[in-house]
Amino acid sequence: MNLTLKIWRQQNPSDKGGLKTYEVADISEDMSFLEMLDSLNEQLNEIGEEPVAFDHDCREGICGSCALMINGQAHGPEVTTTCQLHMRSFSDGQTITIEPWRADAFPVVKDLVTDRSAFDRIIQAGGYISANTGSAPEANSVPAPREKATRAFNVATCIGCGACVAACPNGSASLFLGAKITHLGELPQGQPERDSRVASMVAQHDAEGFGGCTNIGECTAACPKEIPLDVISQLNKDLRTAIRHGH
Repeated sequence: MNLTLKIWRQQNPSDKGGLKTYEVADISEDMSFLEMLDSLNEQLNEIGEEPVAFDHDCREGICGSCALMINGQAHGPEVTTTCQLHMRSFSDGQTITIEPWRADAFPVVKDLVTDRSAFDRIIQAGGYISANTGSAPEANSVPAPREKATRAFNVATCIGCGACVAACPNGSASLFLGAKITHLGELPQGQPERDSRVASMVAQHDAEGFGGCTNIGECTAACPKEIPLDVISQLNKDLRTAIRHGH
């Protein structure tokens, strides 16, 4: 498979940046998208050109670091992470445009790498349960209804990749925030801090420069873990309750 790649190159946060065109040949359809970029970087190293910087870690669809816009779609044409996207999703001779996430809250560090530490600060603002550490409690010591436990588990699969933000015309992180709020809010252990948690995390979300949600739904369509849109309804419900309680 021979491909034309138009890749965003940007030396540092203050650089204007722009798209640069590369040609790659003999790409196997069984390669992952990141393996294809590895192949390009080997080619660039051979000719003495600086390789393309991009984030990656687990390459198993777990860590969420492989955040790329591919032909205008977060993570590309399949509902999966970039590292789990394979080249068989593209055609021989195709032109592929590769860009970093585009959001004010995710500034470009270099090339395809963005600073997504805003998500970390949102979690630090309240995305946890304050509990004494120690040995694991007996599994049935804190009963939880099956439907709530299942919902908490399902939304906890959010990997914080930022695809929801990149896909949203408003640059909102409401799907990410809703997943974290719902995950803890469904469990008995999350109830004591439920009001303060949502108030603090929403305030941090807004302080980071993320936009507001207007229920367009692009976020859930792009989410590789298929987090449902109704977590945003839960987020709003919990926030209204917290405001009524004086938070």
